Order: sequence, then C-alpha cells, then structure tokens
Amino acid sequence: MSGTRPGRTLLRQEVVEGIKRYILDERLRPGDPLPTEPALCEALGASRSSVREAVKILAALDIVEVRHGHGTYVGRLSLSALVESLTFRGLLSPDDDFQVMADLVDVRELFERGMADRIISSLSSEQLDGLESLVATMRATGAGEGHGFVAADRAFHALLVAPLGNDLIGQLSMAFWDVYTIVAPHLDGFTHADETATIAAHQNIVDAAREGDVTAFLKALGEHYAPVRRRIAEARSRGAGTA
Repeated sequence: MSGTRPGRTLLRQEVVEGIKRYILDERLRPGDPLPTEPALCEALGASRSSVREAVKILAALDIVEVRHGHGTYVGRLSLSALVESLTFRGLLSPDDDFQVMADLVDVRELFERGMADRIISSLSSEQLDGLESLVATMRATGAGEGHGFVAADRAFHALLVAPLGNDLIGQLSMAFWDVYTIVAPHLDGFTHADETATIAAHQNIVDAAREGDVTAFLKALGEHYAPVRRRIAEARSRGAGTA
C-alpha cells in the first residue's frame, strides 16, 4: 500500500480504492485475510470511521467479507450485487420489467451462441450424459411441478458453459438466470406447448453437441429461447392495449 501519506485523512472512496489496490498488489485470493482495522488505518492514513465505511461498501459488493470475531477477508467476488441491482430494476417499474427480461434473454443467448464452437468441442462424453440426464429430469417432472423443472433447466445451462473454464461467463450466465427466474412470474403461465417445445429444444441442443453440428446447435438454441420471447411480446402487447 505504498504511495499513501501517513496521517492523511482520505475520503471514503479513496479508502475503498486503497483497499482494492492492496488486494491486487498482494495478489490475494478469495478467503485470504486482510490487515486488521488499525493496520489499515495506519497504512492508509485514514480514520477508523472511513475504513469501516469503506469495508461496508466493499462487503456489499462481495469484494470483502466481514467475519465477526475473526476479521475481514477477501470476498467471493461473486456477482450478487449485480443480481440484486438487475432484479430491483426489473421489479421497480411495471413499464420497464418486460424490457429487462428481454435484455436478459438476449444476454443469456448471446453467451451460448457466441461460444457454440468452443462449447461443442469442450463437452466431454460424461458432461453430455449429464445434460441428457437433466433433459430427462425436465421431461419427468414437467413445468407444472415447478421447482424440479426450473432447477433442471438452470443446471443444464450451468453445465453447458462449464467446459469453457471461464468463471466470469459461468457467473454471469447464472446471475442472469437468477434475475430472470425472479422477474419471470410477471409473465403469463408456461403452457403445455411451451413445456413440450422447451424440452425438445434442450434435447436438440444435446443431440447437436454430440454430433458436433454447430448449425443444428445454434438452431436449437433459437428454438429454446423463442417461447420466452413470445411470452414477453404477448405481455408487452397486453400492456400496450390497456394503456
């Protein structure tokens, strides 16, 4: 934490940046301990109140984790803050939530379409079998059961991008899924036809991946997201009609 002048009272945001810089300079990893509060105060030339406020900000962003009675540690660096922000945005205004959902669908599909070649080439036979098993679970539970179907759908997409070995893509994909599942109840019900089409699309994704057929894989992805886009469009249309 070189470059700071002892005794200088830093603004809260400067303290935030100082702590972040320390984590980077020391190459700390999630779960590693940070210096004690007095040590941070001395190193940054900041008051206890400034350090405490900075730690609160960083904890809200999951950059640090405060374990009461033990100290402060580098956080999981998850996207929980992004999920909370997007969820709140989607629920804040009835006029805005359908656009939020449409945006989320676009982003989710963008990840999978943009990485189609790498996903197909990276999936192992065991992972393909796992995807097949999740489709079977969706087929056995049905959307009417609720949680089992949704859990299998979520796990399917998590496993689909897992071979990429890209933690950021995995976290973003699941973050947008979390937001979507919270905001989605604002849409009308998931029909039996939607359920059938969704299960078939997931099966087609697995089949295309097994065959190494990128064109068929992309087509199946489009078929998977089409019912969601239709429901959003219908909800928007109804909203415009009652305006």
